[in-house]
Amino acid sequence: MQAEAGPVAGTFPTEGLTRRIFRNETLLVLALSLGASGVSALISFVGSVTRPGGLKDQAATLNSSAAPGRPWLDLAWQLFGITTALVPVALVLHLLTREKAGPRTLGLDLERPWPDLGRGALVAAVVGSVGIAFYLAARGLGFNLTVVPESLPGVWWKYPVLVLSAVQNAVLEEVIVVGYLLRRLGQLGWTPTAALIGSSVLRGSYHLYQGIGGFLGNLAMGVLFVLLYRRWGRVGPLVAAHSLLDIGAFVGFALLAGKVDWLPTG
Repeated sequence: MQAEAGPVAGTFPTEGLTRRIFRNETLLVLALSLGASGVSALISFVGSVTRPGGLKDQAATLNSSAAPGRPWLDLAWQLFGITTALVPVALVLHLLTREKAGPRTLGLDLERPWPDLGRGALVAAVVGSVGIAFYLAARGLGFNLTVVPESLPGVWWKYPVLVLSAVQNAVLEEVIVVGYLLRRLGQLGWTPTAALIGSSVLRGSYHLYQGIGGFLGNLAMGVLFVLLYRRWGRVGPLVAAHSLLDIGAFVGFALLAGKVDWLPTG
């Protein structure tokens, strides 16, 4: 009896990607990234609501020093954190190559930089203005912690790191929570409505450390971003919008903290 031939050198099996494989892959990607962040945020929220005092009297700091008093070591840690946080994005793009897909499939490319930036700026202007008002109202009602966007030392690399941190957040969230997750949920048989809910709840979940207001505000933002992605077919404008929102929050706080009465500082 002739033995069955094994894999031919230089070939790669592109078939056999079942729903089970996609399901397990999606769970692993989320466990390595924003799904784990959601669990961490839930634990943090439980700790906040069971601590004496109201939520608005507690603070959640987003960008803090990793090595106080040692600026060069601090910079190394900041860049390390930003870079490693993007590894799940690289993993997602690698996994998409099995389907002969890639960044362009999600609209993560530079083919339309100015339209993407223009749409992103418009979305950021609307979401940002509504978001600030919602955050201040939620904090005033006791539903939200005081969010401190940054507490970095006043060194030369402070603002470049804040910008890089903002862009990292945008790329990670929009590629995984919108582009990748919607694609995989569709392949797993989820309806468009169920996928929208799943993506939006996930986005809200990993902001729960900020309080109920952070969860609800980002849930609403998730719904809007899913609808815009389906309309435009690109994550590029969403990455631009999210980057501008976080740059405004991080840099704006650094410039205004302690200089205006309406901005809580912790």
